[in-house]
Amino acid sequence: MTNITIKEKRFPLAEAEAVALEVLEQLKPYCIRAEIAGSIRRKKADCGDIEIVVIPKPYSVGLLEDGIASVINKWQRVKGELPCRYTQRILPEGIKLDLFFAEEGNWGYTFALRTGSADFSHKILANGWVRQGFKSENGYLFKDGERFEVREEKDLFRLIGVRYVEPENRNLEVITK
Repeated sequence: MTNITIKEKRFPLAEAEAVALEVLEQLKPYCIRAEIAGSIRRKKADCGDIEIVVIPKPYSVGLLEDGIASVINKWQRVKGELPCRYTQRILPEGIKLDLFFAEEGNWGYTFALRTGSADFSHKILANGWVRQGFKSENGYLFKDGERFEVREEKDLFRLIGVRYVEPENRNLEVITK
């Protein structure tokens, strides 16, 4: 694999969202669930990438690739060889695509973390689950050896005892406790 240098170009929200919606439409036929996350979901004025979380339908890779792999592998790979939990691609428009794979049992956990912001995910969500005695492992939360499913985003907030915050307000400077 060759190293690819990605310029940190920012895209206006409307432009990034339009590209993200096109990508989402290409992915949806091959997914049980697919949603835009990250700075687009948070309605930031400009975005450095597109983040999408998917629960893919079964697919094959390699010589007889099909399903979601047939779409994703058209885009230039930076990280993550399918099958994986995360892959980064460069779209023809020049914007990075961060694609996160979830399961029905960890959709809410993955979607909340990937919506961000990074500071919110770390300082509010991760600190919240640590305070409640959970640890994160392989996309799931565990407590006393028991794995907890987090099917919806609001389930995560409830589970860790943190009030739900709308995505566009998930910046630490606007959060009051």
